[in-house]
Amino acid sequence: MAGAAAATALGLCIALAQGGPPLARLPVTDFTLSWTHSVERVLWQEAWSIGNDHLLHAGEARISGSGAGMEPPDDARLIDGHWVYTPAIGPLDALTLANSTNTPPHRICVAGGVCDGLDGLAPAARGQPVRLYPCDIAAVPGHDGQPVATAGEPVG
Repeated sequence: MAGAAAATALGLCIALAQGGPPLARLPVTDFTLSWTHSVERVLWQEAWSIGNDHLLHAGEARISGSGAGMEPPDDARLIDGHWVYTPAIGPLDALTLANSTNTPPHRICVAGGVCDGLDGLAPAARGQPVRLYPCDIAAVPGHDGQPVATAGEPVG
């Protein structure tokens, strides 16, 4: 139909924090970001979703311990050795990750328990701060609306 707007397919883009085009585009709207705390060396996980407002919305967070600037909030519950809570932050247009070489790479997990490290998703970004942000992935060749199809391993 002439004049009709193209459909928008929301997904997650990964780019260098300093700017530039996306290094990776993932056809997902729900994901879990996980990393190892640089001082305490414990696992930190945060669930995120991309809303219809094209912003990132925080979901449940889990910390495998506490200490050195990572004290759980007062409403956190200790469940199976993890502090579980919902971060008290509003929607964000992007997340900026330090992406240090002093810790293992951040990991992004999607539906079905498939996870990939930032090293695998955006190898050119290793050791450089990155931005994760909602983007239109409709123009991505081969996009069929299915979850991310990258090499990964099940969450275990």
